[in-house]
Amino acid sequence: MATNNEAGVAEEQGFLSHLVELRDRLLKAIYAVAGLFLCLFWFSDQIYSALAAPLLAHLPNSNMIAIDVAAPFFIPFKLTLMVCIFLAIPWILYQVWAFVAPGLYQHEKRLVFPMLVSSTLLFYLGVAFAYFVVFPLVFGFFTSVAPEGVEVSTDIGRYLDFVITLFFAFGIAFEVPVATVLVVAVGITTPEQLKKIRPYVFVAAFVIGMFLTPPDIISQTLLAVPMWLLYEVGIVFSAMYKKRIQEAGKARDRILDDDIVSPDEEREASKTSVKSLPGADPEEHGP
Repeated sequence: MATNNEAGVAEEQGFLSHLVELRDRLLKAIYAVAGLFLCLFWFSDQIYSALAAPLLAHLPNSNMIAIDVAAPFFIPFKLTLMVCIFLAIPWILYQVWAFVAPGLYQHEKRLVFPMLVSSTLLFYLGVAFAYFVVFPLVFGFFTSVAPEGVEVSTDIGRYLDFVITLFFAFGIAFEVPVATVLVVAVGITTPEQLKKIRPYVFVAAFVIGMFLTPPDIISQTLLAVPMWLLYEVGIVFSAMYKKRIQEAGKARDRILDDDIVSPDEEREASKTSVKSLPGADPEEHGP
């Protein structure tokens, strides 16, 4: 009875220690975002001006409007907070990694950590692609097709919602290589099967682009084509991963093969196993 009580207490203490660690990791992530916000809040207007630059370059009067009374304050405030979270993503992911890593096997650690790093870099790459490539083309197209007599004056709140949607759309779309490698790593599919469904993926990329981007062919194509190309990159990396796993399995089989173990190595392994036993001394057992 006492043993069961002790086991229950130990289990409860272990659960509480995990909760305490989770709280500490969350607080560290929040502190990072708060620290960045305190540093960048004073430059919120400049940050919004930088975000609005791709559109302002195509507006006739180079000005936007604010429909809501409090929008000139809250919209830059909201944008600055999003930028702080965006910049703190590596630190936040590190806290997630530090929390789950002790419970992972070694081969799982070798898979999860590169996935976290590569997914972060690809998300940043997708956001940069949207800002430097997609925005100038899309905004140039929208302002050029305005009917005669119509002045394009965009509200700052709606513009922020629009660009944030595109940022997340392209950031998530650029995660295709990570998703491809992941489905192969967990055994859902194989690189050979991924190659066979290329035509369907090409069509699906345009369908996804239609739902994630505004209703124009330019942004849809600029999202679909990189997504398809990144799918091809994912196939290459998934094939490399599968080959590496197969080579590791073959090497492990060769190590476990008794035919390649010499008699001296076998005797040395036996001595080592005897030494590992509590209170065992191989010298006491004789030759």
